[in-house]
Amino acid sequence: MTPTDPAPRAHSAPAAPSSAPDLTRALSLISTTPDFPAPGVLFRDVSPILADPRAYADVLTAAAEPFRDSDGAPGFDLVAGIEARGFVMAGGLAAMCGTGVLPIRKAGKLPDPQVHVEYGLEYAEAAIEASGDLTGVRVLVVDDVLATGGTLQAAHTVVERLGGTVAGSSVLLELAALEGRALVPDCHAVFTL
Repeated sequence: MTPTDPAPRAHSAPAAPSSAPDLTRALSLISTTPDFPAPGVLFRDVSPILADPRAYADVLTAAAEPFRDSDGAPGFDLVAGIEARGFVMAGGLAAMCGTGVLPIRKAGKLPDPQVHVEYGLEYAEAAIEASGDLTGVRVLVVDDVLATGGTLQAAHTVVERLGGTVAGSSVLLELAALEGRALVPDCHAVFTL
């Protein structure tokens, strides 16, 4: 972090028992690369969390927690992950919660997508695509980072156009200064910088 970065904070503090997620340790693994992928952009790399088995399990537990009922059952039927690191989050969450995964792909990666949605990033334009019949399916949409909110909002549109209902959104990291919450106000973030 640079001296001008706000102090990072975890949204939920670990409980007293030693089996509680160690979110402080997981947060310490996030690194920052300035001017990537474009000048003026601070790239927050969550890959070290994904490579650490304990940190990965801790953030997955924290990411799913708000979407479980009082008995611990998931309040969703499917996890949609946004390419690419969102796939890693979605696969882990789905395995942990006993659901399936819907990969939401970057444009041009599917032979015959049913849905194509374009959106803006903080430094470019992009599009995502998916296929499938989600009629009557409650979908948790996940990604690694909430920045400007365009990608997550577009993923909600993909799910809805496929007939699904967005049960919620969860991200590993929210970059608060980019105000993505304006587009996705109910998104759950494990960490906020």
